[in-house]
Amino acid sequence: MPVGRPRRARQQVHHEGDDSEHPSEPSYAEQDSDSDFEEPVKGRGKRKKKDDSAQVAKRKRAEKARKGQQEVQQGDGSLFETVKAGKASLQAVVDDWIEGYKLDRNAALLELIQFFIQCSGCKGRITPYMYASMEHAEIIRKMTEEFDEESGDYPLIMTGPQWKKFKTSYCEFVQVLVRQCQYSIIYDQYMMDNVISLLTGLTDSQVRAFRHTSTLAAMKLMTALVDVALNLSINLDNTQRQYESERAKQQSKRAGDRLDLLMQKRQELEENQAEIRNMLTYIFKGVFVHRYRDTQPEIRSICMAEIGVWMKKYPNMFLDDSYLKYVGWTLYDKVGDVRLCCLKTLAPLHETPDLSGKLELFTNRFKDRIVEMTLDKEYDVAVQAIRLVIHVLKYSESVLSDKDCENVYELVYSSHRNVAQAAGDFLNHKLFKREEETEGPPARSAKGKKWSPNTPLVRDLVQFFIESELHEHAAYLVDSLWDINEMMKDWECMTDLLLEEPGRGEEALDDRQETSLIEIMVCCVKQAATGESPVGRGPNRKMSAKESKQVAEDKQKLNILSKPCRSCC
Repeated sequence: MPVGRPRRARQQVHHEGDDSEHPSEPSYAEQDSDSDFEEPVKGRGKRKKKDDSAQVAKRKRAEKARKGQQEVQQGDGSLFETVKAGKASLQAVVDDWIEGYKLDRNAALLELIQFFIQCSGCKGRITPYMYASMEHAEIIRKMTEEFDEESGDYPLIMTGPQWKKFKTSYCEFVQVLVRQCQYSIIYDQYMMDNVISLLTGLTDSQVRAFRHTSTLAAMKLMTALVDVALNLSINLDNTQRQYESERAKQQSKRAGDRLDLLMQKRQELEENQAEIRNMLTYIFKGVFVHRYRDTQPEIRSICMAEIGVWMKKYPNMFLDDSYLKYVGWTLYDKVGDVRLCCLKTLAPLHETPDLSGKLELFTNRFKDRIVEMTLDKEYDVAVQAIRLVIHVLKYSESVLSDKDCENVYELVYSSHRNVAQAAGDFLNHKLFKREEETEGPPARSAKGKKWSPNTPLVRDLVQFFIESELHEHAAYLVDSLWDINEMMKDWECMTDLLLEEPGRGEEALDDRQETSLIEIMVCCVKQAATGESPVGRGPNRKMSAKESKQVAEDKQKLNILSKPCRSCC
């Protein structure tokens, strides 16, 4: 943060945040052993064996805590209550707060700090005297002493539609606050300094509720600042173009005052841009670097989800190996939801052609781990990993070795349908791409019948099935590709390959290939006629109207195909 900030904003971060923490990709177990903090100690001293009276006392304390929680939530006109009620426009709420800040910034900041404390589920009240005489660290310590963790609940983890809506409103409030303040107040070296200082201190708390609530706010604050940085970049580019255009005019037509104004505006925008980047860097080092490996998985997930947003929105700053490495290290997380967040963070970056080129070093470094995750015990993670591998394949086929591809191929026989279909999509991209039609006469059989464009693909499918050496599982292969490639319903193509003699320069199917094709075709016909997946591919369920309609259409195609076959007999 720049020099000259108030004393609250210059508190030291209590952790080492340099990059030497991770010289290489560690296992997640190693990271946990070096966690930034330990779980809060729940037991203090020796406990006596619980008896019935102790259980009753505990229930009474829990009930008292819940009542206290309700008292905090009663309509007291606070920011917390207003946001929780969800009746007022958040922009109007923020605008009212800004008006109050202009009249008395200390009172307004006290209200904002109290908001973050209450959102954490803490009943403690910060008095004007406390705010005026204490550093943020002392205030947090005082609130921690008053925090009753007996119930274990706090707004972000409470269930029900009201609290789900509150979480959304809480995140939106932080972003609207920055958006409405972006043209003046965030540069006054007071408001943002105090907010960042408070949130940084709360994220370092032993109290999970403080840590979780403030980390979410800090990450959303960074996302909002990224939007401000993007607006500044656009304005700076426009100002620079106007300046160059004015300077290019002849001396007699040039407006000197306008040049001076444009130069001043450009300088102001550059200073603001540097200020925003300083804030982003400060929050990243003070919060993200420690909380991305927090002991609580939901906090780690927040960090992984938001860093993906920054990388996509502001690649000039964040789409760099010095930031990407945190996502790579977290691919080894022991919790499936966190691993899933990492993969979802990477997917949009690989999908965007302008960004995928910047991921080459990262992909080469963590490619083996991503391929390994296609076998993840959590099916959602495995599916997302396969989809990410498909994006890597589209960007550069050379990145994936034959062994990498074979690992994914085998998953078309998985008992889990979503995994198998994702693998089928990979197989389709890798092996079953239609070649562009070449000029010249189309390929024909010996009798002169034109081959289907799917003929080469069906041949490749038969060969893949033979080489997979799982001949009793044709139904699983068919189901994996059923909704992905139209060749699976090209009955005419399959019958022609079996009945027609090959044309000039073509090889006939050998006995093994014919047998395999017949087995595949039988499975295709069964799937078309019944609409049912093979045994083990998910629960039997009632088909949707769309699926029933599709089955009816497939049956009709089968009937049309069977008529010429019967006439031949």
